[in-house]
Amino acid sequence: MPLNIPNSLTWARIVLIPIFVGVFYLPDSLLSVHSKNLVATALFAAAAITDWFDGYLARALGQTSAFGAFLDPVADKLMVAAALILLVELSRVDAIIAVIIIGREITISALREWMARVGKSASVAVAYVGKLKTAAQMAAIPLLLYDAPLLSIDIRMLGSVLLYVAAALTLWSMGYYLQRAIPLLTGGQDGK
Repeated sequence: MPLNIPNSLTWARIVLIPIFVGVFYLPDSLLSVHSKNLVATALFAAAAITDWFDGYLARALGQTSAFGAFLDPVADKLMVAAALILLVELSRVDAIIAVIIIGREITISALREWMARVGKSASVAVAYVGKLKTAAQMAAIPLLLYDAPLLSIDIRMLGSVLLYVAAALTLWSMGYYLQRAIPLLTGGQDGK
């Protein structure tokens, strides 16, 4: 496991997850609900920025690695899953939306692993619809975490709309990836 700047940023994102979750378990006497929302939003935004930044640095510095390519999406999925579960607990997101998004991530991760084992990982490379899904969800989650009006804008409503868009794109992208894999799934290759 090469310890370089991009991988260190990815590890930092993973370390942020329990801190991010723990903020909501602090007593209200120590940190008000609004302050918890603000801190959680800042931590999630920092994680999202480091996600972009570690990929950029890995390419710019020539520090790409197989381990980094594995760890980066794991860190992203863990952070998003933690945020969605918290938002469900806080009654800001419907459980079905969280199940759709988290379930898709697990399904596509398993599909990508299987496709890599049979030498067809290019068939399920990240598609544009997947990037749109990620953009919508990464915009929605901080808005739902913040959960307070901003310049007369109903931030929760905006975040909810974006998350429903993300869920629709999630289903669309899952369909796209499964369609790409169907020829191998039905062609008698079981990945063993």
